Order: sequence, then C-alpha cells, then structure tokens
Amino acid sequence: MYNLLKGKRGIITGALDQNSIAWKVAEKAHEEGASFVLTNAPIAMRMGEINALAEKTGSQIVPADATNVDELTNLFTQSQEILGGKIDFVLHSIGMSVNIRKKIPYTESNYDYFMKGIDVSAMSFHKMLAVAKKLDAISEGGSVVALTYMAAQRTYPFYTDMADIKAMLESIARSFGYHYGLEKKVRINTVSQSPTKTTAGTGIKGFGDFYDYANAIAPLGNADAESCADYCITLFSDLTRMVTMQNLFHDGGYSSTGVSDIVMQKMGLEDQ
Repeated sequence: MYNLLKGKRGIITGALDQNSIAWKVAEKAHEEGASFVLTNAPIAMRMGEINALAEKTGSQIVPADATNVDELTNLFTQSQEILGGKIDFVLHSIGMSVNIRKKIPYTESNYDYFMKGIDVSAMSFHKMLAVAKKLDAISEGGSVVALTYMAAQRTYPFYTDMADIKAMLESIARSFGYHYGLEKKVRINTVSQSPTKTTAGTGIKGFGDFYDYANAIAPLGNADAESCADYCITLFSDLTRMVTMQNLFHDGGYSSTGVSDIVMQKMGLEDQ
C-alpha cells in the first residue's frame, strides 16, 4: 500500500458486481486511503451486489440515474456532505447498448435504442461534468476518468453502435477537458481497456473468441480488471497531475501491434 489517494474523496459509478472494473477500482481506492461514494442507477443496484462493496470499503451509496441532471445534482451535493468536502476524483464506468442486447446488426440499428445508448453511455458523461462544474464540486487539480474501448478508433463489427458512442465519449473528454482544465485545473481522461471478462463484456456475442485473439496479439497479453484499476488509481493521484484530455490505451500493447507471431503461426503462415 502506497496511500496514493490518502485523504482524497471520490465518486465511483458502475460497480455492478465483483467482475466489474469499477468494483476493482473501489477496492484499490480504499486500499490507497481514499474515501468515496458509490453510485449506480436504481435498477442496476437491484441487479448487482453494491451493498457488499459498500460494507467492505466503508462507503455510502447514493443512487443516481446518470442521464438525469437532477439526480446527478443530488449525487454531487450529497457526496460532498457525506465526504466532508469537494470531490477529488470521479470514475465514469457506464455503458449500455440496447441494440447489442437485442442482437440488432449495426446496419439495421434501431434509432430509439441508439439514442438511449448515447444518453446512457456518453451524454451522461457530459451531464456529470456539467453538473460538477456548475456546483464547483470537484477540487482544483481533481481527476475524472471514463472507461472506453478502442472500437472508437477501429472497426469491430460485433461492437455495433457502442463504437460510435465511445467515440463520442472520448470527444467529450477532450472538449470538456479543455474548459474544465482552463478554469479549475480539473483533469479529464479516458482509459481504453483490453477486452475484459466483466459481466457486461462477456455478454457481447463472440466475446470469448475475440478475447483470445486480442490476448494473442498483445505482447503483454490482455490487461485484466485489477491492472486497469491500478492504472485508474495513478490517474486519480497527484502523480499524473499534468495528464489531461488523453485517451490512454491500457491493453498490453494490442493497439500498437500490427502483426503477431502467435496469430501468424496459428494461421499456418510462419516462415518454414
């Protein structure tokens, strides 16, 4: 334990169960000396195990629908009251695609579902930041991190409309990062994580095969949820106080690897 977050206060969204990255982030933040509020939409809370995480980390829960400005206002207001001061770090770990859930091909996307995905998975980030800025709820030099995936830059057919949505999420981080950084020195970054065996990730069609493929491409292999949590902690800490408006790949080198010897061998293309 290094106590990288000793005395820091935070808000962590999206901790559904022990497989989720947000859950691991909460555990790591607790180990590093932070105090924080846990939050999720009421329906997700009924499905998950957030109460057990709250008990383990000595945290309180403030339910909030991240698409609702009034509920986000209540979240930031209550969190400051509970924690005794301004917020130092926020994790946005929210993602949902009805089109993926219903196995609708990208070229046949239901636009009502598409808009719902945008609101939940990307616009919620803008709303969260706008509320925090209006309330002056994040301390100077604070850090906000949102989880994303590299389908925002490259095409992965199975990721359908979430690819477009994640691209919007990353753009919001850059755009809002400029304004919030200029005015309050608040840092805003996205972490582009490897395919990860979370409850949400494994629900995507063909996830298992792609997980193995990415693992064979990445020189270090796929980054797991625990290592992603470690990375998020460094971004919440003062060690990265000059890092902002970045999309940071945490994927074992997958995003920078063109050809993998392992994949070539499996295809029977290695040199004789």
